[in-house]
Amino acid sequence: MNLVTLSASIKAHPRRWVFWLIAVPTLLRLWFVATGQLGLVQDEAQYWDWTRHLQLTYYSKGPLIAWIISAFTTLFGNTELGVRMGSIVGAAAFPMLLWWIVADLWKRPTLAVFAVFLAAVSPLFLALGILMTTDNPFVLCWTVAMASLYAAATPDDTGRDRGVWPFALLTAAFGVGILAKYTMLGFAGLAVAYGLVLHRAGVLQRRFWPRLTLALALGILIGFLPTLIWNMQNGFVGYKHVLYLIGVSGKGAEKLFRLSRVPEYVGAQLGFALPWWFWLTLVAGFGAVRQVWIMFQSPASATNINKDYGTSLAQSALLVLFFWPMTVFFLTWSLHTKVLANWNTVSFVAGTILGALELQRLLDSSPSLRTTRLLAAGGVASVVLMLFLHLHQLLPIPASINPAHRLKGWEDMGDRMGQLAEQRFPDPKRVFFMSDVYDITASLAFYLPGQPRTYCLWWDGRRMNQYDLWGGPEGKLGWDAVLVLKGDAAGMPPVLADMFDSVSGPYRYVSTYRNVPVRPFYYYLCYGYKGLWPRQDNNSF
Repeated sequence: MNLVTLSASIKAHPRRWVFWLIAVPTLLRLWFVATGQLGLVQDEAQYWDWTRHLQLTYYSKGPLIAWIISAFTTLFGNTELGVRMGSIVGAAAFPMLLWWIVADLWKRPTLAVFAVFLAAVSPLFLALGILMTTDNPFVLCWTVAMASLYAAATPDDTGRDRGVWPFALLTAAFGVGILAKYTMLGFAGLAVAYGLVLHRAGVLQRRFWPRLTLALALGILIGFLPTLIWNMQNGFVGYKHVLYLIGVSGKGAEKLFRLSRVPEYVGAQLGFALPWWFWLTLVAGFGAVRQVWIMFQSPASATNINKDYGTSLAQSALLVLFFWPMTVFFLTWSLHTKVLANWNTVSFVAGTILGALELQRLLDSSPSLRTTRLLAAGGVASVVLMLFLHLHQLLPIPASINPAHRLKGWEDMGDRMGQLAEQRFPDPKRVFFMSDVYDITASLAFYLPGQPRTYCLWWDGRRMNQYDLWGGPEGKLGWDAVLVLKGDAAGMPPVLADMFDSVSGPYRYVSTYRNVPVRPFYYYLCYGYKGLWPRQDNNSF
């Protein structure tokens, strides 16, 4: 099937194409997770551990991730599938939301198919479909809020005001999104900017501003109030952590300009969308900016307004405002501090539609043979990469070049530590486990037999984490313990001598995945807990 025939088929049967573009990746994800192809990564294990201590919010993230995992583990058990079912469901819902925006609200079903395709093959959305992280529900809430904002600002097919339902939905999506990530607060500013652009152009719906103000206010109340209450009860450590993380306070704020961070950040963004599709996104993005600018300079009057004019402006402005500001902001911020690659995730919602716009334009413009070959090569390479990421365990890939290899080995580590409790202590039921970092602490909690509570030891001035707020092993005086640390032995933590009657070690263990060595750990066997638990430095965020 050549590109011309393919494009014609998509135009004739857009719903059929979208169905398969959603169904096939969803089935691949279910198989991938259910067959244990990749154990929980550290953050997933931590979020799961939060479900055993449900709170209004947590030290580093909002509470939504824990609530979602709790709901699915209630149905599927405390298993990898139970933890990740929320990501699988969310990844299936996201392309449905893209269809809603582009096919239902915009009446452009062919464009919707291309957008769903780009989402299906994007490494970013592939990862969000497997790993249960805060970005999965965050993207869903952001997409619903975008669609609601467009519906709120534009008339329906008959030219009438759509009423209050878009604002009610926007309130819910905005509020719940804040419970996922604080970055959702940025939506409020973009929504106001969107209203100003349409107002200037003379195409904004009446009563938009009072309704939007109320919707945003209620959303902030729903999403921000729980985190505010929790932070007031805990010395505002969550907010301080965010300020430290983004380089506003602490060591990250000491130097204003760091060019060295930019290449890493830009490379990650190209990898998220795949360079060939990201290029289409940029081309369409600049074109949309030009279109909005021309329309913005020549606003329509109430007497001569054209429906197509208003629709085109509303769609282009939505894509411009929800792609460029976030993209440019985090690129600029990477000049100051380390910006994690996923901070810009939600800009790829609008970016995916922009890329689809340029892809459709190229296919509809009788492309040259060279362009046709490039698009075909990009499509084939994208599908092959998607299949490779899901099926790589079935291929004879050396561990040294396996991209997922470094994420594995946690289950074996948990089994080994459980064996130690049985073999090296007089009473295995009176043994607790700890580490000095949150990721090993969380992985121990999930993968140890019986999934006991684990603890995070404070020493050597590390940064605070959620485990520090839960305290130490109270009521375990006289118990024994296993301390698990990263990498190879670097000397016993001095505090252990004060905490236990005796300590032996270090002992080295290299965990394996399918009998292939993965990562080294070292551990100490601790006997006779004295009841001392070090407290963290309150200035370490």
